[in-house]
Amino acid sequence: MLERPVSSFERTETRPDLDGPEKPAPRRGFWRGVWGFLVSLFRMRMDKSRQRLVIVGLVFFGLYATIAGKLVLFALVPETPQTLRRAAGESIAAARPDIVDRNGVVLATDIKTASVFAEPRRIIDKDEAVELLTAVLPDLDPRDLREKLGSKKGFVWVKREITPKQQQEVHRLGLPGVGFMPEHKRVYPNGVAAAHILGFANVDNVGIAGIEKYVDNLGLADLNGAGFNISAADLQPVRLSIDIRAQHALRDELAKGVDKFKAKAAAGMILDVNTGEVVALASLPDFDPNNPVDALAPDRINRIMVGVYEMGSTFKALTTAMGLDTGKININSTLDARAALRYGKFSIGDYHPTRRVLTVPEVFIHSSNIGTARIALGVGVNGHKDFLRRMGQLERMRTELPESAEPIVPGRWGELNTMTIAFGHGLAVAPIQAVAATAALMNGGKLMVPTFLARTEQEAAKVATQVVKPETSEAMRYVMRLNAVKGSATRAAVPGYFVGGKTGTAEKVIGGRYAKNRLFTTFMAVAPADNPRYLYLTVMDEPQGLPETHGFATAGWNAGPVTGGVIERTAPILGLAPRFEPPVMPFPAMVKLGAWGTR
Repeated sequence: MLERPVSSFERTETRPDLDGPEKPAPRRGFWRGVWGFLVSLFRMRMDKSRQRLVIVGLVFFGLYATIAGKLVLFALVPETPQTLRRAAGESIAAARPDIVDRNGVVLATDIKTASVFAEPRRIIDKDEAVELLTAVLPDLDPRDLREKLGSKKGFVWVKREITPKQQQEVHRLGLPGVGFMPEHKRVYPNGVAAAHILGFANVDNVGIAGIEKYVDNLGLADLNGAGFNISAADLQPVRLSIDIRAQHALRDELAKGVDKFKAKAAAGMILDVNTGEVVALASLPDFDPNNPVDALAPDRINRIMVGVYEMGSTFKALTTAMGLDTGKININSTLDARAALRYGKFSIGDYHPTRRVLTVPEVFIHSSNIGTARIALGVGVNGHKDFLRRMGQLERMRTELPESAEPIVPGRWGELNTMTIAFGHGLAVAPIQAVAATAALMNGGKLMVPTFLARTEQEAAKVATQVVKPETSEAMRYVMRLNAVKGSATRAAVPGYFVGGKTGTAEKVIGGRYAKNRLFTTFMAVAPADNPRYLYLTVMDEPQGLPETHGFATAGWNAGPVTGGVIERTAPILGLAPRFEPPVMPFPAMVKLGAWGTR
């Protein structure tokens, strides 16, 4: 009889029992199954852990391989200058043209320099980089530098325009991600000499003021912004009308005047009356365009261009010319200056009253407020306004320099305004406006806007406007010369140059009222008066009286002598040879008056 097979779970064993009868033995197959299951489960988990470890290892291996590859790539294939320039953007200092004076002397030029930059993504240890860089460049702000290096930008500036020694020291640090960018740095070889004319360029070589800004306005900034890689060799120099020799002399004489008369400020200019070229212009205090940290200080303004002042008695030249040109008076007319001129509660008197009837030349050389006011009243308010507008005194005058000022004109202009404006009070203009108008009175009656660029007489004639008759100009040259011979301008009458001149002293307006002890003095001189070439201007802000001036602080005692010093030093430089014999028939229509001097 066949027996049924027995499974492993059904099998039993018997073993002798020491204490009793035999009992069935436990089933070993069950426990082996459990153990096998546990072992297999453990092996399964171990296999999965190994897989995870392998995956994590591969990930880390990939990261380190990427980093290592980047380092190798950075070392072997550095970024090109073009790439870095694109990253730097518009802040890279572009080339600028040289600026030269009328004789070709360099006034502003570019030099090659280097700036330190960093690529934050390439810097391995930013704290170490900050520590090393600030040790070599101690003026860096560590916190600011750490923020820059910790940014996610591809390019940051560390320090612009470093010295060759600093560049060498930074190079020795061997910091990955730190490099040098070649740039252009603007330098001004003559320092402060022509600061208010040239202006300056900032660290990005962008013109901020003066001729530098004018150059950018011509389109240089647009070209650089469009990505054109322009070199200095590609650009023609900008030739100015300035003579740097005369510029140095003018500034030096002004500085001496400020020190001697303890003035707050001073300014001056020299103008070629036949071309309208500004030959020299200075305003003190000034600044060094190589380091223009104080260029924007309130006392560093260009007083010739952006200051507006009541020009005092120098304005009497315009009033006298107005009367002559309109025919209301002639050179032989007389005006009553025996008593003060009254208008309502106001009274107009003379600083040095003569108390007599004066001829027109006497009104000018005695600087009579009364006589000058009578001339203006004879022309009338509307005629006065029209004349001053024609002479460029009622609107802003624009030149190549971006800086200019709007004149301060009375809102309601009546007869009293005409009387006071006639002798230089009540209308404030930029000094360059007054100079341009006075130049027209000297050159035959042609008004032209002054220029800081070189130009010929033929070019000037194309932009000139005839504003007064030639015979009016001749009369004004005569009275200017007469004033230097026997009037208030004698202290500027340098022998040999036949100087003509006019003083001007105005009380400053302080708190809405005229302050008698705070003066603004002006002096205008023409040389030579018989055949004018140059017009000189000097202004002084609050000069003080001295023992040698008998305590007086009016223009004839300070601005006049300073102008004389400028003429004496600059006339030979500008080609004016001294003449010690009087010119023959200098003013044909005036000789009969017998007032032409030889001094």
